Amino acid sequence: MAWSMSATGLDELGSMLGKLADGAEDVASYSLYEGAAVMAGAFAGAAGSIRTEPFTHKKAKRLPSPEEKAAVAGKTGIAKFNKNGTEVDTIVGLAKNAGYVQLGNKTKPVAVIARSINSGTSFMAKQPVFRKAASTAGGASEQAIINKAEQMLSEIIGS
Repeated sequence: MAWSMSATGLDELGSMLGKLADGAEDVASYSLYEGAAVMAGAFAGAAGSIRTEPFTHKKAKRLPSPEEKAAVAGKTGIAKFNKNGTEVDTIVGLAKNAGYVQLGNKTKPVAVIARSINSGTSFMAKQPVFRKAASTAGGASEQAIINKAEQMLSEIIGS
């Protein structure tokens, strides 16, 4: 006894899966950018919240000077995306071209100043503002990625 089976809608399903495959990299890139923007905003806010005091040579441990804070503020950014097949990633933090700043009669790299503020040194009190920004903004960043991906995927499949 022979049995037969028929199915309908497979052409539409195949078409939808093809569209999803074609748009996967764009969805990943745009979604990651949304999440990275949230994280970059948190880093910029953290740089603005650094406590400062005027520089003196009298203290063993000191807070960053207003000039050091100004050197770090506004220097956060999103690195160029690294696209590797099905993966897309980036780095959010101090901009690669942050460069150097003149503090008094010394030229210092902005990255060194930022690390000194975040981790502390033998002469500077620790203020882990960037570490806190990364941990507190992580959930919001992930949610922004998910929201953008869901929006784009629903546009692709047309529902």
